[in-house]
Amino acid sequence: MPPINFLLGDYSELFMLLAAGTYVVAFLAFAWDMATSGKVAQHDAARLAKQNNTATKAAAAVKEPALAGAATTAKGAGSGGGGHAPSSAGKGSGADTVEVADPDLKYRSRRKAARVGVALSILGLVIHAAGVLTRGIAAGRVPWGNMYEFCTTGAFLVVAVFLVVLIRRDLRFLGTFVLGLAVVMMVAAAVAFYVPVGHLVPALQSYWLVIHVSIAVLSSALFTLTFSMSILQLIQGRREAKIAGGAPDTGRFMRLVPSSLTLEALSYRINTIAFVGWTLTVMFGSIWAEKAWGRFWGWDTKEVWSFVIWVVYAAYLHARATRGWTGARAAWLSIVGYLCVIFNFTVVNIYFSGLHSYAGVSG
Repeated sequence: MPPINFLLGDYSELFMLLAAGTYVVAFLAFAWDMATSGKVAQHDAARLAKQNNTATKAAAAVKEPALAGAATTAKGAGSGGGGHAPSSAGKGSGADTVEVADPDLKYRSRRKAARVGVALSILGLVIHAAGVLTRGIAAGRVPWGNMYEFCTTGAFLVVAVFLVVLIRRDLRFLGTFVLGLAVVMMVAAAVAFYVPVGHLVPALQSYWLVIHVSIAVLSSALFTLTFSMSILQLIQGRREAKIAGGAPDTGRFMRLVPSSLTLEALSYRINTIAFVGWTLTVMFGSIWAEKAWGRFWGWDTKEVWSFVIWVVYAAYLHARATRGWTGARAAWLSIVGYLCVIFNFTVVNIYFSGLHSYAGVSG
C-alpha cells in the first residue's frame, strides 16, 4: 500500500476551494443572464419578427395575382363574402402567445453574461479536475472512497456533463441551477463530509470500487441535470398556463428557456440514460457484495434505498411511456426520484448503521 502524500492532499483542498469560488462567480453570471433575459428575448423577438414580416410581404407579393384571380372566380360563381376567410384566419390572439426558446435548442443569441458564465465554468472545471486528481494521487487510489470524495467528484461530473452538452445544445439557461447545485455539493463536502486524505478500509480495496461507484457518480450527475430541468418545467408550465388564461407575463426571465414540453422530453431522454446507469450500479453492487460478504443481497439500508431509487425512476419511465403521465405529474415524479438520491447519500449514510457505514464521514 503506497504511503499517503499529505502535501498533495493539502494542494487538493486548495484546488477544491478555488474551484468552488470560481463556480460561485459563474453562478452569479448565469443568474444575471437569467435576470436580464427578458430584454435579450425582446431584442431577439423583434429582430425575428422583422425578418418574418419581410418574408411574409415578399410571399404576399408573389401570391397577389393568384389571389386576385381566385377572387374574380369566386365573384363570378356568386359566393359573395368568401374573400374574408383568409383575413379572418390570419388573425392571432396575442394574449395566448408565450415567448420561449426554440425547441431545437440551437445557439441564436449572443448573451455576454451567459458567455462569461460558461468561460468561468470551464476554468472552475479545470481547477476542480486538478483537485480531484491530486486527491487521488495523494491517496494512491481512485478519489471516491468516502462521502467527501463522492461529493466532490460528483460535483465535478455534474459541471462536466453540463459543459459537454453545451457543445451541441444551448442549455445555458440551466447554468444557474447546475452551478448552484455544484456549489452546494462542494460546500457540503468541505463542511459536513470532510475527511483528510487516507487509505480505504479493506472492504473497499477492490477493483469493483472503480466500476460500481464511478457509474453511481455519473448516474447521479445525470439525475442532477434532470432534476434542474424538472424544476424549470414546472415553472415554465405554470407560466404558460397563466398566459393562456389571459394573465400578464410576469416570468420574463423564462423567455430564454424552452417550453415545458421540450424540457420534459429532454429530461425523459436523459433520465432513460441515467436509469440504465443506476441499474448497472445496483447490479455491480450486488456482485461486489457477493465478493465481499458472500451474498448478493442482504437488505442492508443502503441496498434498500438504492433499490427504492431504481423503483421510483422505473415508475417514472413506465408511467410516462405507457400511462400517459406527462406535464407536472412526470416532473414531480422525477423530482421525487432525485430527492431519494439525496436521502440515500446523506441521511442513510450518516444516520443508519449497516455494512455500508464505512462509506460515511469517517472515511
